[in-house]
Amino acid sequence: MGFRFPKAARLSRSLEFRRVREEGRSLGGSCFLFGYLRDAEPGVPARFGIVTSRRLGGAVVRVRARRRLREAIRHERSGFAPGSWVVLIARRGCLEQSLPALRAELLRLAGRASILSPLS
Repeated sequence: MGFRFPKAARLSRSLEFRRVREEGRSLGGSCFLFGYLRDAEPGVPARFGIVTSRRLGGAVVRVRARRRLREAIRHERSGFAPGSWVVLIARRGCLEQSLPALRAELLRLAGRASILSPLS
């Protein structure tokens, strides 16, 4: 699979984000809020969405936060169980953390949510 993050691996429609919020569960972390929905699309690789609100800062800050979270996802997405949908809502902490710390928090919260692939 490599380290790509194609459009097929992203959540992009507001209906998908709403479904994760309404039907899924969430866990809080220092860098982001981790919303997830198990078995949203069985058999399809995990899909991810990122939310950065204006409360985080100006456009430059929000884009930087999205890039950092996207990079963390890009490295770790192969370890997620197929069919999972994950939404990360950025918090201010994601701007101060290093990339390895973001990746570690992503895996920690995914482990708590039990959506890591058994093969990883």
